[in-house]
Amino acid sequence: MSKSTSLTFSGYEKVVILLLSLTQFSVVLDFMVMAPLGDLLQKSLHLKPSTFGLIVSAYAFSAGASGLLTAGFADRFDRKKILLFFYIGFIIGTFFCGIANSFYTLFFARIFTGIFGGVIGSISLAIITDLFGLEKRGRAMGFMQMGFGASQVLGIPIGLYLANKWGWEAPFLLIVAFAILVAVALLFYLKPVTEHLNQQTSQNALQHFWKTLSKKQYTLGFITTAFLSIGGFMMMPYGTIFAVNNVGVQSEQLPFLFMASGLTSLFIMPIVGKLSDQWSKIKLFTLASIGMIIIGLVYTNLSTTPFYIVLIINMLLMTIIMSRMVPSSTLISAVPEMHDRGAFMSINSSLQQMAGGFAAIIAGMIVTQANENAPLENYNIVGYVVCCVTVVTIILMYKIQQMLRKR
Repeated sequence: MSKSTSLTFSGYEKVVILLLSLTQFSVVLDFMVMAPLGDLLQKSLHLKPSTFGLIVSAYAFSAGASGLLTAGFADRFDRKKILLFFYIGFIIGTFFCGIANSFYTLFFARIFTGIFGGVIGSISLAIITDLFGLEKRGRAMGFMQMGFGASQVLGIPIGLYLANKWGWEAPFLLIVAFAILVAVALLFYLKPVTEHLNQQTSQNALQHFWKTLSKKQYTLGFITTAFLSIGGFMMMPYGTIFAVNNVGVQSEQLPFLFMASGLTSLFIMPIVGKLSDQWSKIKLFTLASIGMIIIGLVYTNLSTTPFYIVLIINMLLMTIIMSRMVPSSTLISAVPEMHDRGAFMSINSSLQQMAGGFAAIIAGMIVTQANENAPLENYNIVGYVVCCVTVVTIILMYKIQQMLRKR
């Protein structure tokens, strides 16, 4: 299928965006729900902050390893078939999470889920990049990544409600039921995505992987993605634990907190996507990054705070995160050539996941907690580290912009 150049979306393009958005919704929800379940998981399984960090990072590292192993094959097959294969594996892994009953069973279930779920985002991005021209790719990615906000508006509040009523396992089983319906829709409504196959060379999978990994113009994209992931993920795993034990947010208030943040995301994503296509992507990213530094420092230094103020801060933080995500994804998607795109996205996704895993482990080493009901200590230090990483990321994104202009 040729890449569309019209500025408006065709009927089928809308179907593609919807299907990939639903796919992202389920995968992101599976990943994101770990943070709001953090306090409940720690108390149910009697985990320390560092142990909880291991469960979070288990998904990230297995996803990273899987992406590297599959990168050489990512451009060798119909992207629809690859997407379905990994999505079905993701469903099975999430089911294992839902029936886990100890730290070890949950730990290994998260590894299995990460092997399959961690590369779905890169496959979806490759499909978007193949089918949509750069002039409207920002909007397409903006709509697709609305799954991030939808998971907080619908998935996380419902998941928290089910978790409080039937246990922390319930959200995972809900995701399994929803994902099965999405998989059936992908099977029947997504057409094959095979144009990239016409540009393949005779090199084998290992050669293709190594050639993509070693290209100098791609290295900058990989490094930038790693810093983006570290800066964006370090605060996340312990956000709910900090909110409950330090800021004074009640467990029953958490669904409203995530719902408000998610609604903000759903509202802001189409606007950010449109701005990303019409305005300077690097300027939008820079302004959002500066905002992230300011809001991040404020949030990580909070003590007991009225809920409405916490709500506003979280909504602002979500707006800033989304405003960074779309322009950075759009710019990085323009780095690889079409024949390398699947491999590049897989390697990029792997580095993103592994960097997120390192971020969770590093944050777990920084924060401490005397017991499961005590305040979380040193979370403000995590905020300072994130600020430094964000500054480095701005510099790296400017270098990518310069590289693309020269090309």
